[in-house]
Amino acid sequence: MKDESQVKITLPDGSERNYPKGVTALAIALSISEGLARNVIAAKVNDEVWDPTREITEDAHVKLLTWNDEDGKSTFWHSSAHLLAEALEALYPGIKFGTGPSIERGFYYDVDLGENTLSQDDFPKIEAKMLELARQKNEYVRIPVSKAEALDFFTKKGDQYKLELIDGLSDGSITLYEQGGFTDLCRGPHIPNTSFIKAVKLTNIAGAYWRNNQENKMLTRIYGITFPKQKELEEYVTLIEEAKKRDHRRLGKELELFAFSEKVGQGLPLWLPKGAMLRERLQAFLSKAQSRAGYLPVVTPHIGSKDLYVTSGHWEKYGKDSFQPITTPNPGEEYLLKPMNCPHHCEIYKTSPRSYKDLPLRFSEFGTVYRYEQSGELHGLTRVRGFTQDDAHIFCRPDQVKEEFVRVIELVLYVFRSLGFTDYSAQVSLPDPANKQKYLGKDEEWEKAGNAIIEAAAETGLETVTELGEAAFYGPKLDFMVRDALGRKWQLGTIQVDYQLPQRFNLEYTGSDNQKHTPVMIHRAPFGSMERFIAILIENSAGQFPLWLSPDQIAILPISEKFADYAEEVFFQLQDSDIRGFVDHRDEKIGRKIRDAEVTKVPFMLIVGEKEMAEGKISVRRKGEGDLGSMTAEEFASFFKKEAKI
Repeated sequence: MKDESQVKITLPDGSERNYPKGVTALAIALSISEGLARNVIAAKVNDEVWDPTREITEDAHVKLLTWNDEDGKSTFWHSSAHLLAEALEALYPGIKFGTGPSIERGFYYDVDLGENTLSQDDFPKIEAKMLELARQKNEYVRIPVSKAEALDFFTKKGDQYKLELIDGLSDGSITLYEQGGFTDLCRGPHIPNTSFIKAVKLTNIAGAYWRNNQENKMLTRIYGITFPKQKELEEYVTLIEEAKKRDHRRLGKELELFAFSEKVGQGLPLWLPKGAMLRERLQAFLSKAQSRAGYLPVVTPHIGSKDLYVTSGHWEKYGKDSFQPITTPNPGEEYLLKPMNCPHHCEIYKTSPRSYKDLPLRFSEFGTVYRYEQSGELHGLTRVRGFTQDDAHIFCRPDQVKEEFVRVIELVLYVFRSLGFTDYSAQVSLPDPANKQKYLGKDEEWEKAGNAIIEAAAETGLETVTELGEAAFYGPKLDFMVRDALGRKWQLGTIQVDYQLPQRFNLEYTGSDNQKHTPVMIHRAPFGSMERFIAILIENSAGQFPLWLSPDQIAILPISEKFADYAEEVFFQLQDSDIRGFVDHRDEKIGRKIRDAEVTKVPFMLIVGEKEMAEGKISVRRKGEGDLGSMTAEEFASFFKKEAKI
């Protein structure tokens, strides 16, 4: 018979232990070792992150979290946001608070400064106050309250933003957190106490509309990051400096790849010749791989009838966040800038009768789409309003889903390997069971789709994490998250299983039983978007692209104008071998030409002077390596071909 005074705790290694009811994660850690207890900052209890001091009253699976866990870092930074708020309240009387979440690298707090003013010049003062408060070792105390109690507390405090948040909460689900002299509305979790926070850096200040609504007041958003050790902050600052050197916006300008124009519009990149060549090479690389894998190219318009997106469900789900409908001289006729390609591909599928023998049918398109990102969220090429997806849609029978999914995983991994992306993770994005109204379709269809993704990932040996609530509204997906030079995660490749759109568009095929059936649709994009992919590629390579991809692979540098004709002759010879580059005819010394070619990341510099012309050769230099000796144009072309292999 079970002892009702105890709970059974299952640890990640599968071991089970009995503890007194009301045990905390800290107490569990202490029972294992004092060293572990000193480092535990949160706990995952039955897949929900808790305060390490919260009592566990039922049998549970418990994972103890430290700074080395992503959920541990998130808890640490969320607690740091509360510490920032406490410091701000002490320094700026009358300040009001919006929300203060953790983000991937740190945290922010949105605040209404009232009559106060604040700039980056004030950061040292705020950081010092945060550290002063952190040293007080104040505990983060969880306080469950009724809705009436919460409303009463923040009414007395005069904080209208918290009152608005409380208004949307149900009674019995509200908690406050208190540390030192500061109390905040928060569902948690938090670290044990403020003394864990040893190093603080505020990083930026920006404007942000309350609740991301342009009709609301503009608040001040203060960003920061904290660490449990000063050394880790110093390493982060070094990383930031390196990231600045690799920033794709700076390198994009220096390498003449892309630009933005206010006259064209925010978030709408202009691709310059070298950037366009880079895009074309990437597109040709993937097109070749797709052709081998049986994809058929299609092209669709940049606009579509609003009715198309009403049918697909995109208008209902995302209409408010899209560019608004375009009207025509014909009353009642409305079009949208294309926000996605999949409805168009459904219509292509319907152009002919389909048999089970025709499936799988794979349509691919480098299709440009348009989505209205808020101006404050735009960031170089990583967040834009017009971008090109390497999109494809596979129409298949239900029994073909897993096999097709495996093939797409293999294609994505081939792309990543070919372009040197090694720091990535794979995320199975499933629906939130507590918010089913967000999603279309039947539970059994979602279950089949989710199982196919999980089984396909396992079959390829791909390690995955699962995130609830991250699914598309029409189906679960596998997202590939790539880290940039700063360690931030960006979603690039994605693969999605969709039972819903084929039903909404009445797609069908004739089965072997001579009956009509509905196909399953797989959405996939290995790059994700050309823009974001190139941004991460620029930063990960510091602009030093793989040789086969470089816009300019060679720079031919004549020592003086006397050798210009010979330089052009060599250039034409190498062009016949599909080697790209230019002849630098500027009236500059050879040292300057070499330096400039190095700065613009040209892989090979071919120097021609009197000796080279007499011998019918070129002197070859490689960026970062120096002199490789003399070669004929034919010898260099042969050498280059081996070096440029994907």
